[in-house]
Amino acid sequence: MLAGLERKSRLRTLAPRQGIDFTSNDYLGLANSPRLKAAISAAIERGVPAGAGGSRLLRGNHTEHEALEAEATAFFRVEKALYFSSGFTANVALFSSLPQRADLIVHDALIHASVHDGIAAGKAQAVAVPHNDVDAFDQAICRWRQAGGKGCPWIAVESLYSMDGDYAPLLALADVAERHDGFLVVDEAHATGVFGTGGRGLASALESRGYVLVLHTCGKALGVSGALLGLPSTLADYLINRARNFIYSTAPSPLMAAAVREALRILVDEPERRARLEDLRNFAAGHLQLLLGIRPSVSQILPVVIGDNARSLRIAERMRADGFGVRAIRPPTVPEGTARLRISITLNVSEDEIAEMVQALAIAIEEGKP
Repeated sequence: MLAGLERKSRLRTLAPRQGIDFTSNDYLGLANSPRLKAAISAAIERGVPAGAGGSRLLRGNHTEHEALEAEATAFFRVEKALYFSSGFTANVALFSSLPQRADLIVHDALIHASVHDGIAAGKAQAVAVPHNDVDAFDQAICRWRQAGGKGCPWIAVESLYSMDGDYAPLLALADVAERHDGFLVVDEAHATGVFGTGGRGLASALESRGYVLVLHTCGKALGVSGALLGLPSTLADYLINRARNFIYSTAPSPLMAAAVREALRILVDEPERRARLEDLRNFAAGHLQLLLGIRPSVSQILPVVIGDNARSLRIAERMRADGFGVRAIRPPTVPEGTARLRISITLNVSEDEIAEMVQALAIAIEEGKP
C-alpha cells in the first residue's frame, strides 16, 4: 500500500517547519501571541492544571471549561456552546449522534473529512451534492421525501472551504433548511476570527435562526486548540449524553480553555488584526494575478492548482529550498488531477515577503514545466 502511494506521488511523511510561513492556519498570528502566553502563565499562577485528568462527565469538568463555554455563548450569540478537544472530534460527535436513523444528511462534496467520518459512525442516510449547488441540496431533500423519507434533513457545509478558499451560499442554504424543517450545520473552521461581525464567522448573519448549528475551531485563527460547537441547549444536552467522543474522551486541557478565552478577548480588543490580514490578502492576490495570471479566491486561502502530483511536490520542494514554507496538497485531500499549492496568508508574513514568495513561485512553476 505504501509503495503504491509512493508510485502515485501520494505518500505522506512528517517534516519539520521550514521557511517563511505560507502554510499554516494561524491567520491572525495569535499562536505565538504575548497575550496568549501571558494568559496561560496567569492561569498557571492561579492554579489551573495542564491536564483535565478525566472526561467532562467524571472529574475532568473544570471551571475554565465552563467559563469558556459561557463566554463563547455570549460572543458567538448562540444558545449554548460546547467545548471539544478538536474540530475533528466535534464533527464526528455531531454527525454520529444528532442525526437519527430516519434522517438524511445532505453534504457538500468538498466537506471536511471529519464530517465523512462522523457520518460513517452514525445511522442516518447521507448523500453528497455538487459543490455550492443550492438547487442540488434542495432537490436531494425533495427526492428523499418523495421516496418516503420521514425524518429530519441535515445540510452540512463549510462556510469557507479550506482548499479552494471560496464561500458557501449560507443565506440560500439556510432558506432551504428552513423550508424543509431541517438543520443547517456550518463548519466555520477557516472563517472564525477572520470574517463576520467581530470575527464571529460568516454564519454570524444567521445568528437568529435556531435551526443553524455552527462549529468554531480554536486551532486556526484563534491560535490555540479545541473547538466550540454552538447549538440549541437541548441538542447540547443530547450530545453530552450520547456522543461517545465527548463521553469517553479526556476533557481538553483547562489551560487551553483559558487561552481560548483570551483569544476571544483579542478578537474584541484588536480588530485591526482582521483589517491587516485583509490588506495582506489583497496584496498577495494582486501579485498572483499579475505574475501568474491566477484568478484569486475571495479569502486568505489562495490555491495555485498545478494538477500533477509529482510536479506539485517538486515545486513545493523548490519553494522550501528558496526559504518559503509552501506545501503541496494532493488527492485524496483534493480531487484527482487538481494537486495544488495551498498558499495561506497570515499575519506572520510581510508584504515584502509575499512579493518575494510570488516571484520565487513564478520561477519555480516555469522551471517545473514538463
